[in-house]
Amino acid sequence: MDPNPTKFPILSYVMSKLPSIGPKRTAADEFDIEQPQPLPQPPKEPHFDITDRMPHLTDPKVVAAMSSAVADVAQTRSMLKTLVERPDHELVDTSRMKLAEIEANLSKRLEEVVLSPRPPEMEREDWRSDLAVKEDECRKAAEQEKEEYKALIALDELHEAYEKMLKDAERRLEKIYETAVAGGDAEALEQAFGEKSSEFKEEVNEEVIAILQEAPGKSVERVDLSGRQLRMLPEAFGKIRSLIVLNLSNNQLAVIPDSIASLENLEELHLSSNLLESLPDSIGLLFSLKILDVSGNKLITLPDSICHCRSLVELDASLNKLSYLPTNIGFELVNLKRLSLSLNKLRSLPTSIGEIKSLRLLDVRFNELHGLPRSFGNLTNLEILNLSNNFSDLTELPDTIGDLINLKELDLSNNQIHELPDTFGRLDNLTVLKLDENPLVIPPKEVIVEGAEAIKAYMIKRRLDILMAEEPQIMLEEMGQTPTGLVTRSTSWLSGAVSNVFGTVAGYLGGGGKSDADHYLNQQL
Repeated sequence: MDPNPTKFPILSYVMSKLPSIGPKRTAADEFDIEQPQPLPQPPKEPHFDITDRMPHLTDPKVVAAMSSAVADVAQTRSMLKTLVERPDHELVDTSRMKLAEIEANLSKRLEEVVLSPRPPEMEREDWRSDLAVKEDECRKAAEQEKEEYKALIALDELHEAYEKMLKDAERRLEKIYETAVAGGDAEALEQAFGEKSSEFKEEVNEEVIAILQEAPGKSVERVDLSGRQLRMLPEAFGKIRSLIVLNLSNNQLAVIPDSIASLENLEELHLSSNLLESLPDSIGLLFSLKILDVSGNKLITLPDSICHCRSLVELDASLNKLSYLPTNIGFELVNLKRLSLSLNKLRSLPTSIGEIKSLRLLDVRFNELHGLPRSFGNLTNLEILNLSNNFSDLTELPDTIGDLINLKELDLSNNQIHELPDTFGRLDNLTVLKLDENPLVIPPKEVIVEGAEAIKAYMIKRRLDILMAEEPQIMLEEMGQTPTGLVTRSTSWLSGAVSNVFGTVAGYLGGGGKSDADHYLNQQL
């Protein structure tokens, strides 16, 4: 595992000078990444003669600069020591073949499940639920079968990355030494090369190593590694199956390993404020996940597999670059209560969004929404809706918005809405309404300044006026309808409508008693 002195002479010398990994080991502990079977005799230490050929290696400043330059190698080497040796190529190739075989068998089993006939005595909904359970069981069984092979391949890839890191580190040390020979400032050169070399670093935080070492003998349920400037998360993290809460927010992670799918008990995953451009498809195997926070990253899409996280209650994907959502997100995430999608580039919401009947909060401010699907009215448990700051893109609302009977707070500010739908008066529970910076004509400004109750009252009155104006046309279209029958039907309908909304309408009209309402009704009749 130590650098090969023949291939990496300077690196081998410098690492032998580091206290944490000095040569205080037996020959049995030695491991060369390129020679999995070490020679029985102890390897020769290169620093006995390398200083004769490279005398500047005796300069403490040069050694200090070099030691700083290979800190990433030392950390990764320490992490690899906690894992097993690198598997041979034949074993890795066999594992890849096994994975392909398992995938093929899974596809076959899923096809059999889908094509299985529905028993006559079983209801269609029960049958679909049964199919979903069988599909999940097949996928779980396949993942358990693949786990060992995937871990072995991941281990090989980790060793491969370490080999590349050694080559890069040796090149950096050569540059530092060349500058020292030329009389330059080696420390300054290391700083200059720091940014370039950072792309090769896969820093493994010492705290991460400690957690991985501690986990096998202890049931670890919560891990908080937020704000540690982590650049990578080892695949071995997937072995901590007891994890319930994992906080990796405020780091520099660009990738989440596939092995995260093995955290079968995970309920909370916090990945906010990282550098993620995508999430692994394997995230869909976190069937126990209830809270997922991926806000403040660089995500362009959410994987379709996220729809399989059916236990999700909260999903925060705000402050990303999302332009669309998975088509079936509403059909699958039926337990979702809070969905935050602000500060993205969404131009529309999928029709399936209306199937999330449990949704209580939806935040889609600062997007590019052109409208809402008609199915939006199915969100009858929605209490808070923020559609603000979609600017010139959002110009109208569907009339089904009046079906959001439990809506309490609605923010429509900073859009281009000219008219509220006539069904707006049905929002009986609405108490907070923000309409700033909209070119609204209906309702007029003098009504808007009076607040939510006045707006609802105005929209109810407007609705009644429209219905009354439509009655003559309806009379002409309904063949055989007598004037008496028409008036009787209109009177009956209006009496019910007025009795339901009388208090609100009367308040807007400024009347204080029933006689005023009757007078208005008589005028309309």
